[in-house]
Amino acid sequence: MMNLKIIRLIGVASVLSAIWLAQAAEEASPKTAGKNEPNMYQEKFMKRAIEIPRTALTTPGTEPFGAVIVLNGKIVGEGLSRALATLDVTSHGEIEAIRDANRRLKRLDLSDCEIYTSCEPCPLCVAAIGIARLKKMYYAAARDECSKAFAALPPNGRFETKVDALFAEERAPVDRRKMPAEQKLSTESFEVLKAWALERKAGLSK
Repeated sequence: MMNLKIIRLIGVASVLSAIWLAQAAEEASPKTAGKNEPNMYQEKFMKRAIEIPRTALTTPGTEPFGAVIVLNGKIVGEGLSRALATLDVTSHGEIEAIRDANRRLKRLDLSDCEIYTSCEPCPLCVAAIGIARLKKMYYAAARDECSKAFAALPPNGRFETKVDALFAEERAPVDRRKMPAEQKLSTESFEVLKAWALERKAGLSK
């Protein structure tokens, strides 16, 4: 009789243990079914990033490059390339989206945000995305696809960004770049930098 009770107790313990393990596994696994997680790709944002540059078809001074910044499942920044309209060579879709997000969120650090862009970014935008500390990027058209799409344009069709050449220049030391550069008045400039850092340090300590 005692052995039978022990066997029954062991059986009950095994069942309870299995139930507990199943519950623990369920709690540990990501619950993604039927939900839009804030930090996961959502196609509606990519579609929006592609819809923005579509307006360039009818808006003078713009080009078909767009981007959106997303925070916790909501768009907090949008941008369209307006370089010709604003006479600003830095007015790329990603840059404008970052500027918009900075203004809306009232901060520079976008490390909790993601960027959706209609085209693989150029070196300027890669740098801006890194400076803004965006945590992830989703892009649509690749650089070679962009080149194919613009192949029909004449040389004066747009103010071209020579992406490959810029990437090469960016990687090279300043004294080995194609654009000539000379260093002048480094001591005076250093003094300004140092003075600002000290003033900044003093202000933070108050």
